[in-house]
This record gives sequence, C-alpha cells and structure tokens, in this order.
Amino acid sequence: MRSFSGGSTPVSRSGFISKITLPLSVADFGARGFRTDRPVARAVLEEHARMFLTGFNIGAAHWRAPHAELAGRVPDAERGFAYEGAGMFAGLLDLATAGRARAVRRLLAGPGHAYTHLVHVGAGWLLSPLRVTAVPRVPATPLLRWLAVDGAGFGEVYFGGTPALVRRAHRRPDPRWEARLAGCGRALWFAESADVAGVAAVVDRAAPAARPHLWAGVGLAVAYAGAADDAAFDALEQAVGPHFAHFGQGVVFAAAARHRSGVVPAHTERAVARFLGVGVAETADWSEAAARGLTDAPDLLAFLRWKARLRATVDARR
Repeated sequence: MRSFSGGSTPVSRSGFISKITLPLSVADFGARGFRTDRPVARAVLEEHARMFLTGFNIGAAHWRAPHAELAGRVPDAERGFAYEGAGMFAGLLDLATAGRARAVRRLLAGPGHAYTHLVHVGAGWLLSPLRVTAVPRVPATPLLRWLAVDGAGFGEVYFGGTPALVRRAHRRPDPRWEARLAGCGRALWFAESADVAGVAAVVDRAAPAARPHLWAGVGLAVAYAGAADDAAFDALEQAVGPHFAHFGQGVVFAAAARHRSGVVPAHTERAVARFLGVGVAETADWSEAAARGLTDAPDLLAFLRWKARLRATVDARR
C-alpha cells in the first residue's frame, strides 16, 4: 500500500482507489482452478462470487452512500454477498486512508447494519494478499471485528486454492490460526464445487488440529451459500464425524447472519432444520445467548469463547 502514502491526502487517495473495479471473470471457477465438473453447484456458487464482485464495484463507485445501489442492483437473497464485497472495498479504502475515509463505518450504518457479519468478513479479504495483520476496529461491533480474520482465510484459499489451505492448516496453532481456518473451510466448499467427498479429502490432508475448524467453515458455507441437496446433507453428517459440534457452530453463524438480514432463503432453512433440528429464528437466538457478556469485548479470545459456547449448545441439543 506504499503507493497510496507519501504526500497524498486521504481525499486524493480515496478518489484514486474508488476507480478500482474487479472484473466479474474473477468469479470463474475454471480461472480459479476450482472444480468445474459439477455444473449445477458451480453455477450457484459462481453467482454468489459474481455478486461479491458486484458489491465490491458498487462499494468503489458509491462508497460515501452505497446502500441504495446495493439494494437496487442486487437480488435480496444475494445481497449478503454484495455487502461482503463492498466490505472488501471499504476495508481497502480505510487501510489506504488510515481509517479517515470511515468507509467500513459508513457501510455498517443504516441498512448495512443488517449485514454486519458479512461486512466484517469482507473487510478481512485483503489481509492475506497485502500481508496486513491489523483487523478493523469498529467500536459498535467489537466482537464481530474478528470475522475479518475469517475473511482473510477465505481470500487466502479463493486466490491460492487448496494448496494454500493445506499450507495454512499445517502451521503452528494459535488463536488467530483457529479463526482463520474457518474462513479457509468456507472457501473450500466453493473450491470443490460443493462436492462432499472432495471437501472431506482435502480436510483429511490437513493437520488433525486444523480439521474441526475447517469443518466449522464448511458448515457456515453449506447453510449460507447452499448448493447442497438431501444426499449431500447425509454425506456431510457422515464425513464430519466427531467434528459435528464445530460444523454445527458454522451452521449457527450462517443462520444468525441470514436471520439478521431478514432474508432467509429456503436452502438455509433446510440446512438448519436438517443439522440442528430447529428453525432459523431459534438458532439465531442461540447465537445471541452465547454472545451474552462478550459483545463488548474486543479481544480474539472472546470471539473464540463465543464459538466454543455455541459448540456446547449444539452438543447439548443433539
């Protein structure tokens, strides 16, 4: 990011960066080296990726007031992916202007509040390629800021493929590694075009300590992004095995994010009912209850404690 520093002002930097666009071809699974032999699932997941890129471009063109464009140009069920992409742009702009653009805060204001989870995830996408270690500090949502680390894991695998996931999974464990692996697992669902056997084979190549956190990310992707039928649900339950609580915690995260947005697609309802045995609204309540007493904590350990509480809830409800 050195090219944005020096004598330039935050205003001039924001004007320059707002001219950046991402071509929708970035969503093409063939170009990414992802699985292309599952056309139905591929089409669903590629559309999500295109909506992410659309959100990035809307965020760039309208970063001072993005919400009307995000509502007008993106279908309801896809808007979370668009807000995630807009979050990626907002994170880039705030990084380049040392936070003075307040782009992430603008995106979280008003209608964006319904997509808080996705905005934080998107703001973390560039942490990996830019080798940035700081995460956005948003006073209104201190606990959720660590979803940016999850976003960094997704971006790492989306741009680097499954080899990047395997490399990350064999690093020395620490709290940030744990949070990042969930994002890697979420991206794996895309990289394997929702093929359960393919996902399981990659997870099995990871270090044992990494596997439960990867499955948590897979659970989030299955419930939020979809592209799984009943046969895939059965195969997932078999493949997850002893890591079901982590997988279920990911499903809870997806349900909470969808419920907050007010737009819950049928595939999320089906996944939540199948794996957790309750409705989306009740699952979102689990998330709120598990976060009680932690929502104002800005540290990563509080974020991991929230996830651990949810796993305990999933275990208790089985």
